[in-house]
Amino acid sequence: MTAVNDRRVQTHPMLNAGIWPDIACVPHSPVRASVAQRIFHNAVGKLPLRVIESGGRHYGGGTATDPVLHLHRPTAFFHRLGATGTIGFGEAYMAGDWSAEDLAGVLSAFASNMRELVPAIFHKLRHAVLSRMPESHDNTVDGARENIHHHYDLSNELFKTFLDPSLTYSSAIFNGDPRAAGDQEDLAVAQRRKIERLLDAAGVGQGTQLLEIGTGWGELAIRAAGRGAQVTSLTISTEQAELARERISAAGLANRVTVLLQDYREASGRYDAIVSVEMIEAVGANHWDEYFATIDRLLAPGGRVGLQAILQDDYTVLATRDTYTWIRKYIFPGGQLASVEAINRTVRSGTSLRITDRYSFGQHYAETLRRWRERFEASVHEVDGLGFDEVFRRMWSLYLAYSEAGFRTGYLDVSQFTLTKSAT
Repeated sequence: MTAVNDRRVQTHPMLNAGIWPDIACVPHSPVRASVAQRIFHNAVGKLPLRVIESGGRHYGGGTATDPVLHLHRPTAFFHRLGATGTIGFGEAYMAGDWSAEDLAGVLSAFASNMRELVPAIFHKLRHAVLSRMPESHDNTVDGARENIHHHYDLSNELFKTFLDPSLTYSSAIFNGDPRAAGDQEDLAVAQRRKIERLLDAAGVGQGTQLLEIGTGWGELAIRAAGRGAQVTSLTISTEQAELARERISAAGLANRVTVLLQDYREASGRYDAIVSVEMIEAVGANHWDEYFATIDRLLAPGGRVGLQAILQDDYTVLATRDTYTWIRKYIFPGGQLASVEAINRTVRSGTSLRITDRYSFGQHYAETLRRWRERFEASVHEVDGLGFDEVFRRMWSLYLAYSEAGFRTGYLDVSQFTLTKSAT
């Protein structure tokens, strides 16, 4: 969205405008700020949430036990919200315009009522008032490398501050109800359970020729090779490739695993099984057909695919696929979540693959994210020592809490799919 008045007023001189131009400066958009304020007040009045402004004003639909959003700079907050919607909401948190002791709780209140927060007329005007995703974020072969570099090549050491020792950056599967598990089960154990289930789904065992699309830091490849499989793993993250090779070598499995710095579309060969864990999110909706067609091309007749994917409902996927969001601007450029329906449509329309099983475990992701965020926020000094400033730390906390809230409320889900290919 373009501000009605393009004059920008810098209100945070302590922030580095060279690094964070849209955080250090606030858009001046009085009309939209006024509209945003009315919509916000109306929305939070219906939520189990309390808002406390810096001057002492209280409002919202919450009780004394519900989470509190502290609005420190209301004027800046509403100008940001009016100018760029949810992008401005996120940027306001990064700037310190608002805060919350229970960040995931505040975001859960919004996530559980997402469609009802904004009047229906604004849903119809979405493309007229919100910016579209930049063309530069398109996941072409070159574009995908740049998008992946933005997130995964930040620093291996950064990810080590909050991931478990297996360096697995996807949802774990806990033993039993994760909402009641607390910290009873070690996260690394739950991550191994997730990996083993997916390998079982893909039928990976002794002698399997396995292709992994999206290496991560190598844990799945290590465990597949430990089963006796011969693994080819693809990544376009230079940082991940380097560390994955080191970990694979240290495990004594370099003769069983080959890590290639290669886009999935450039792959060749024929494989008995293919696995891909939370990589489809980086493909882009306009490239889903290429993604599944590539899997179909590389999979041998009778082969199996184990796919783990983060999901949204189909309405949200279709309504937001071209919208520029805070997550796309700051966390995952070019990212797009799929729906069960979108995956099924794409698979059926352009491949010989068929979905034969689906296992969903969204609450397990909420617990995984809770643990990641707590570890990240407890690692302030380590993160600071890596050269990441306070704005970055707030951005990362918001990203983790936002994701946790999505899974806790059912706005997001995660599933393991088994896909099969006919033997003839």
